[in-house]
Amino acid sequence: MSDPLVARLRSDLGDGAVVDDPDVLDSHRNDHATFCTAGVPRVLVRPAATSEVQAVMRAASEFGVPIVTQGARTGLSGAANAIDGCLLLSTARMDRILEISVEDQVAVVQPGVVNADLSRAVLAEDLFYPPDPSSWEMSTIGGNIATNAGGLCCVKYGVTSDFVRGLEVVLASGEVVRTGRRAAKGVAGYDLTRLIVGSEGTLGVVTEATLALRPAPEAALTAAATFRSIEDGIAAAAAVMASGLRPALLEFLDQPTLRAIQDYRDMGLPGDVGSMLLAQSDRGVRAAEDVARIAQICTAYGAIEVAEASDAEESRMLLEARRLVNSALEPLGVTLIDDVSVARSQLVPLLRGIADIGREYDVLICCPGHVGDGNMHPTVVFDRDDPAAETRALAAFGAVMELGLRLGGTITGEHGIGTLKARWLETELGPVGLELHRRIKQSFDPDGLLNPGKVLL
Repeated sequence: MSDPLVARLRSDLGDGAVVDDPDVLDSHRNDHATFCTAGVPRVLVRPAATSEVQAVMRAASEFGVPIVTQGARTGLSGAANAIDGCLLLSTARMDRILEISVEDQVAVVQPGVVNADLSRAVLAEDLFYPPDPSSWEMSTIGGNIATNAGGLCCVKYGVTSDFVRGLEVVLASGEVVRTGRRAAKGVAGYDLTRLIVGSEGTLGVVTEATLALRPAPEAALTAAATFRSIEDGIAAAAAVMASGLRPALLEFLDQPTLRAIQDYRDMGLPGDVGSMLLAQSDRGVRAAEDVARIAQICTAYGAIEVAEASDAEESRMLLEARRLVNSALEPLGVTLIDDVSVARSQLVPLLRGIADIGREYDVLICCPGHVGDGNMHPTVVFDRDDPAAETRALAAFGAVMELGLRLGGTITGEHGIGTLKARWLETELGPVGLELHRRIKQSFDPDGLLNPGKVLL
């Protein structure tokens, strides 16, 4: 017997845009947070235009079917995971760059555009789109907007929300709302654009985005420094930020992470150091001067060794270790990736506390992160086939988030809540804040069909 919802969708979108093959559906059940629960979807749709998204939303509302929007499924919190009986709405076919304006320094794009593709397209016009999550070669602009993604360059340029001027959004009812504006300035009404950025598909489906661009940066150079301890590395990072320099990136790798990278690929990384800093300046002819100043600061704060790149290729090689973190940790076991963020003054207590948590629960916790803005990625690694290890890992994961909150920080700096961290959201927001969130959700999605069970429990 045919499914009436599937028949309706095929009538509206055509056979090629609607998939109910069980094997295909199974392959689209989850994002990269594979540890998070994923249900069995009812159907997958791949609309190519806003009008088709509207048709999907109207059909889902009529049949009372929940909608989970997916981009490239590179997320790390389970926000794109299916729930039983849901409709998966993939934005993969909505992948056009509609406009790049040199005069206005904006790009207008559909949500399925891959971050790296946009970055290369605007660079050809001597422009720059700064948000650069580690998944930039795969992740889409729609997904970046959904989680308010960050990246290595956040310390200087900011996160996704700092570059979203306006959005076109399809609501659960099928209505279309445009938020924000193309102009650089505008304060009319509530800032619905920033409300939708980071809402993880729970308020609507983004079908178009107007993004602010910057002039392309000049050539960049990189420095790397190793330290005997976590404390020395953090102190050096704080001194760099207090010096008046604004590095384009400032990254931290702790000893367990360095060992994992070296075991994964021989890069000549020392196994007996406590931490490593990676810093970059993108100020062209002044980059060498900046890197030299950073090297001097690191030396003054006890660096064992400092390497300064003299050209782009050397810079790329120095940064390769940071780019390899996720690949290096995957062979070690299942990874639960935290992204707590604290003020820089609280980084030493955070990292000391994480080390204590690892010892208390007898689990490996690696802690790379964006030290320049205090956003760290404590990653709990465990053997999925060992139930006791899994129990300890989950407890350690929660303890890290609770530690971050006690230090005045947040449970997520860039990965989002999804299902992975929803249990801790009320602790951060408080009961009044959580209730306001629920009322906002009710206003946008009165029937609760948009990504239910994500962000808000």
